[in-house]
Amino acid sequence: MTVESVAAALRRAWLGRRGWPSRVAGFWRSSLEFRTVATTVVMAGLGATIIGTTISVSIGANLYDQRRDQVQSESLRATLLAQSIFDSATATEDADQVELDSLQNEAQSAILASTSSPGGTSIAILRTPGQTTAQTIQAIASPDFPADQITPELRDQVAADTGALALQPVSLRGPGGDAPGLAVGSTLQVPTAGQYELYLVYDLSDAQTTLSLMQRTLALGSLALVVLIGVVTYVVVRLVVGPVRVAAETSQKIAAGQLDQRIPEKGQDVVATLGRSFNGMADAMQRQISQLAELSRVQQRFVSDVSHELRTPLTTIRLAGDVLYDQRASFTPTAARTTELLHTQVDRFEVLLADLLEISRFDAGAVELDLESTRVVGLVDDVVAEFEPLAAEVGSTVTIDARGGYLEAEVDPRRLRRILRNLLGNAIEHGEGRPVEVEVDSDAEAVAVAVRDHGVGMTPAEAERVFDRFWRADPSRRRTIGGTGLGLAISLEDATLHGGRIDLWSRPGEGSRFVVTLPRAAGTTATTRPLRAEPDDAATVQATAPGTEEPTSAEPWSGTTEVHGG
Repeated sequence: MTVESVAAALRRAWLGRRGWPSRVAGFWRSSLEFRTVATTVVMAGLGATIIGTTISVSIGANLYDQRRDQVQSESLRATLLAQSIFDSATATEDADQVELDSLQNEAQSAILASTSSPGGTSIAILRTPGQTTAQTIQAIASPDFPADQITPELRDQVAADTGALALQPVSLRGPGGDAPGLAVGSTLQVPTAGQYELYLVYDLSDAQTTLSLMQRTLALGSLALVVLIGVVTYVVVRLVVGPVRVAAETSQKIAAGQLDQRIPEKGQDVVATLGRSFNGMADAMQRQISQLAELSRVQQRFVSDVSHELRTPLTTIRLAGDVLYDQRASFTPTAARTTELLHTQVDRFEVLLADLLEISRFDAGAVELDLESTRVVGLVDDVVAEFEPLAAEVGSTVTIDARGGYLEAEVDPRRLRRILRNLLGNAIEHGEGRPVEVEVDSDAEAVAVAVRDHGVGMTPAEAERVFDRFWRADPSRRRTIGGTGLGLAISLEDATLHGGRIDLWSRPGEGSRFVVTLPRAAGTTATTRPLRAEPDDAATVQATAPGTEEPTSAEPWSGTTEVHGG
């Protein structure tokens, strides 16, 4: 195994470890069951912890108080017993040391016999410092007496002889580790020997064992309770969320077109009522959708049939009109003008029929692309050359700014040509005789064509409706090339059919700019924008085509080459 493979494995492991939080967060957002159960378990665990800690502290305090009271009672009894032994002595100042030692041993035996601590008791009898009596008794201590645990503060408190017992918690060392203990000190008055201190140290490990057992039992019980709460919560949530999930899945299927899907109805509870209401709503929606679909089919068929039926008389009218138009020179001026108007309107009527047929094909979903690899710049140049006479007639000039890059794309040339004709015709129509600019650019994924005029422009409200069928910004405006009001709607359909888009920038008094963006590869969607909708001399984007995102800004262009059409 190479160093590179080890590094790669460590990197994958690190990335996998870093991915856990995001996966858990995603599962948290997507699963109502997980959120509910997790929240319930956490809150139940927190509550169990608080309650268990409170109970443990309370029981521990009660055990300590109970053992302390027991220790105090035994210590007091042992102190009184030892003091009575010393008080009953007949020792005098002339008594020998042997008798005092005998009394001390008797008192020690009596004290040990009077204590009944489960953990055991150790004893020590120490002389109070500062005594000046002639006779003394020897200080004694049990072998296991923890002399190092008797602090100076405790000895000072005992030596003060206040008549009360002095207590101090201590830590006792044993083979199993440290154990809690309690040291109790009191004073003894020994005849002819002065004041002595009695220390009893009690082992409280039995209370600690009881407390530890209780804490383990409480912890296991709390854990079992939390797990039980989690299981119960999961079962309840499943019972509640299950029908909701079924309703969500059913609604998704209905939205996908499976209108016959319904929610199973069981019982008489609120969930069953929800299911019946949902199914009733689905039935009503299915009926309405079916009626609308049938109405749409009838409408499409009507438009298609009417368009086809009108072609036959229109052809006859076209032939008769052409004959009259060719002989208009022999007519009176009024008849000649009428013949010219007839010829113009027949042309417009043919365009309208063609547009209506195309719209009906889009509505019926019967449109297919005839794709071929096309040099978009050449296609743009042909369309510009076609419209140059019309532009010259209104006083406009059309320029092409074509940039280097991936200028070929898999498109339907006929449909792209129709898009360019509509955009360029509108630009000349509304350009007020000012220059019209056409730009072509591309990148590795998309190719774009922009058409900009400097004419009347549009308001935001007009820009929002510019792609609507049969809509015109100013119906009373004099038209140079006519138009049916369907051109931009068909252009948008053509662009969408390619997987592309049309973006629009427009401002009153500054003109409009349409940008057509198409993917270079067939079957893909244009995700990049080689050309932005906002021109360099504008500040804001006014509108975009329906169903598209607002255009984003791009860096200023460079390296352009201006090509004049013609």
